[in-house]
Amino acid sequence: MSKATSLRKYGKQSRKPKADRLFIELPQTPVRSPPKKAIKANGHEDGALEDLAGKLSSIQIGDENTAPSIPLRRSPRRKQQPPPATPPRVEAPKLLTPQILSPAKPKVPVDVDTGKEEGELQVLSWSDICPTGDKIVKIAEASYAEVYRVTNDRGTSIIKVIRMESPIKAQTKAQQKSGLVDEEPHSESDLMGELKISEWLADIPGFVVYKERYIVQGKACRELLETHQAFHKKIKRQDPDRLQFYPSPSRYLDGTKFLVVELGDAGTALEDFELQSVDQLWDIFFHVAIALARAEAHIEFEHRDLHEGNLCIRRTGPPIPIEDRERTGRFGFSGLEVTILDYGLSRAHADHQVEGSQPIAYDLERDLSIFTSEHAPQCEVYRRMRSFMLRGDRVCLPPDSHRIAYEEGIDGPITWAQHEPYTNVLWLAYIYDWMVSHFKGLKKELNAFKRLTKELWTYLNPDANDSVPSFGSASDVVRFALEAGWIEEDQLMGAREDIEKSILSILTTNDDSGKELDEGDTAETPRRTPRRRQRGPV
Repeated sequence: MSKATSLRKYGKQSRKPKADRLFIELPQTPVRSPPKKAIKANGHEDGALEDLAGKLSSIQIGDENTAPSIPLRRSPRRKQQPPPATPPRVEAPKLLTPQILSPAKPKVPVDVDTGKEEGELQVLSWSDICPTGDKIVKIAEASYAEVYRVTNDRGTSIIKVIRMESPIKAQTKAQQKSGLVDEEPHSESDLMGELKISEWLADIPGFVVYKERYIVQGKACRELLETHQAFHKKIKRQDPDRLQFYPSPSRYLDGTKFLVVELGDAGTALEDFELQSVDQLWDIFFHVAIALARAEAHIEFEHRDLHEGNLCIRRTGPPIPIEDRERTGRFGFSGLEVTILDYGLSRAHADHQVEGSQPIAYDLERDLSIFTSEHAPQCEVYRRMRSFMLRGDRVCLPPDSHRIAYEEGIDGPITWAQHEPYTNVLWLAYIYDWMVSHFKGLKKELNAFKRLTKELWTYLNPDANDSVPSFGSASDVVRFALEAGWIEEDQLMGAREDIEKSILSILTTNDDSGKELDEGDTAETPRRTPRRRQRGPV
């Protein structure tokens, strides 16, 4: 029998006892884990790690972000290939063939308890949303929603405006000539999944605060039309070839209907934020990584659309000069708070420990144009996700290879209900690369940052050679940072305490002061993720 090869080690060597190590070795090449059953209540786990899991029940970096209490999993599974000259130490078990999405019924189930049916939602007009004296500004366009900031004397909110199936004026000849492409309206069932995920994530630091939702119906007010026009003039100056995907408010009719989700104001989108210091690079990247890791642990969350437009930055304090720092790490000195937005393409499973429960996941197979498009850099990440679902390795298939919905992959037809946290790693790699490419500070500082994070990037890099180990989840990235000494454990303690209410006067009542939750009610108790890979019927 050939001698087994030992796993490569990386990361700064810890001085802590071995039982307290937070980061362990990764295998060579991304190897997707085989299906597993949930960990039993009486299963044996390492005692020291169990203690750590308890300590991380409410985790936060500084005042905001958190990390999960889960064990490091093997990196994503690789398509079976000829055995190497030197066989690995442990042979991977044979993959099970799980049940899959049926191509005849592509929609992911949305029969979740949302707490409200459409008939129970309050119906408002656009004048209610932005009465005289209030300010509304269009700030972004998300996966299938327009995003506005509303400000009044009660505060500031972000509203996501999603057109539902309802009448709207036809395009004018001028609009047709300009190449206007109307975003398709969405059914209620398409929207409930994202709303439920928003509710699940609202208590996890690092994710946008969910406030309220309601129906808005009728013709647009003047303020809405003006900010829509100003937004698209600005976009055209930045990108003359960019098409307009959302209908002008001038086309709204009395029966045109929208679902509006009110969220906390998270600040400025990363794409509009000027990166001037390496402290900002450290904090933005690891705020995002830790928020994702916590969400992976709690609800098996994958964002699947985490580009620079879906991260918001807000200054909450002054940066801390080097001479005033009491820590030796790299994290927590910029004074920035980072918030993750937009769960339109996301996947989550709050009851993943419950046998027979189902995840919420947007079925990306319904429209393959997201994988064939090349209009923006993030389109390659969409293709990388789908290529990984099909092949199980780092190879990114070209646009022409994404033409067949529910294509056969290494474990059956592709299904987006499957939990593959490696997709979070792909987006973290994208954010890292985007920030390095758009850094406006001193070049020597950027070069120093890249040198310090060279090993991190080696295991993030989606184009790395097959012989290079890979992170399998955002949780792996956080463990690497802890092991490297960039983040300190005491920075991971705490929980979100703020409870934000709607700022709309029409929804504000004397009862809106709200109740403070008991400490035991503020968050779920984290657990060691079972990493269950068996797919149930969807």
